[in-house]
Amino acid sequence: MIKHTLGLALLAVAFGAQAQATPGSNLIVNGNAEAGVSGWTGFEGYSLFQSVDYGSNWVLPTQPGPLDRGSKMFTGLTAQAAGFQTLDLGALAGQSLHYELSGYLGGWAAQGDNALLYVSFLDAQDNEIGHAAIGPVTPAERGNQTGLFLRTASGQLPANTSALMFSLSMERLGGGDNDGYADNLSFVVSSVPEGGTLAYALAGLGLLGGLLRRRR
Repeated sequence: MIKHTLGLALLAVAFGAQAQATPGSNLIVNGNAEAGVSGWTGFEGYSLFQSVDYGSNWVLPTQPGPLDRGSKMFTGLTAQAAGFQTLDLGALAGQSLHYELSGYLGGWAAQGDNALLYVSFLDAQDNEIGHAAIGPVTPAERGNQTGLFLRTASGQLPANTSALMFSLSMERLGGGDNDGYADNLSFVVSSVPEGGTLAYALAGLGLLGGLLRRRR
């Protein structure tokens, strides 16, 4: 679903981003659903997901999920639900940045309902020049358990990244409710020291060389 709605959301980037980019802090606004759906905008033609309390018809506090899960999580409202938010990197644009993407995603028992978090890396003309994603978590990966499970991704932002767009989608594949679940969504960037990549590579080669010498 993200591929079908990405173009529409890119049009919204021109209207301005929502927060300040600070290294070491979570750049996703309200990634834990505790403030309802504040910070998220619905895609045109799709309903926005909803923020619900743990328990009752949803994931119980005793079922798999983040230890610091708070009282709320995101889940779908209709068969296909999605929302996005954008962020201008400001002074960080053009810097060498490493990112850590993480979140808890899941679903209900053996149903295929799922959630996906997709991050677009945008240049100054709002063109997507790269992306990162976590999810979906399949029923088999969950062991057919109801709950949310940690997924992560990391890497380096493309050199010309000027802005970010975070897109969260839930899809119903069975049952009457959209039981794609998400909570504790996070995207953190940190500066890569000049020459850091080469230094890490050389250090790795040195370690490998030492291990090979020991084996001999």
